[in-house]
Amino acid sequence: MTGSNVRPPPARDNGCPTGDSAGPCREDRPLSTVPHQQLPAVQKLRVRFAKRGRLRFTSHRDFQRAFERALRRADVPMAWSQGFTPHPRVSYAGAAPTGAASEAEYLELAVTRVCDPEQVRAALDAALPPGLDVVEVVEAGPGALADRLQASSWAIELPGAVPGQAAAAVTTFLAAASVPVERLTKNGVRQLDPRAAVLRLTADTDADPVTLRAVVRHQSPTVRPDEVLAGLRLVAGFTPPQPPRTVRLAQGEWDDDTGVLGDPLADAPGRDT
Repeated sequence: MTGSNVRPPPARDNGCPTGDSAGPCREDRPLSTVPHQQLPAVQKLRVRFAKRGRLRFTSHRDFQRAFERALRRADVPMAWSQGFTPHPRVSYAGAAPTGAASEAEYLELAVTRVCDPEQVRAALDAALPPGLDVVEVVEAGPGALADRLQASSWAIELPGAVPGQAAAAVTTFLAAASVPVERLTKNGVRQLDPRAAVLRLTADTDADPVTLRAVVRHQSPTVRPDEVLAGLRLVAGFTPPQPPRTVRLAQGEWDDDTGVLGDPLADAPGRDT
């Protein structure tokens, strides 16, 4: 073969043989395209994180992207799924609605090396933006994480609401046998009953602003805080004069006998209680 027929080697840009800096070899490529070995998972970690401030408007899908970037930046030795499109083994549980803040979001991840949970917490927290805050990481206990998340505790602040009206609306709501409200879904209008899901509801009229405190059972379809407010409007004509501010305070197992919402990480191995 003569020199004139020798083709030059392909251009390389940022380590990518195609020369395409926007291709799968770029530094910010998604985790599902990062070369990896299919190592077995040797440990599962459960993560509690918070959505605060402006980051409460982060959608669940946007959080997933941010969290997968944080896993890479924190150098967490992730286990990967099998198949043609492997992805990091992360299980998300019951995300709060977009626009609601939360102090108690949970996920579980599988890793290929035994890790110190506190070191993982610190590394992930540093890799995520302020407002997406990793509160706690523990080694997974027995059973499935989702089975431990049976109900949520919510605080719904009602700026400008009249305390007596809010309290009366709660009394009327709790006295109702059912409160059918409608939700618009991609498949059309769906009817659900927030009254059946509400385990406890009170109006804290001493708080400023007036705050509803609700414990809502997880069911299918999931009843959201705005649907509890829709129920108050339906049965009592109560409408907050200003947009409410909603925070999920806790998730856990509900005890019907004691009326207590348990901590889903309480029996984690080695956890300080």
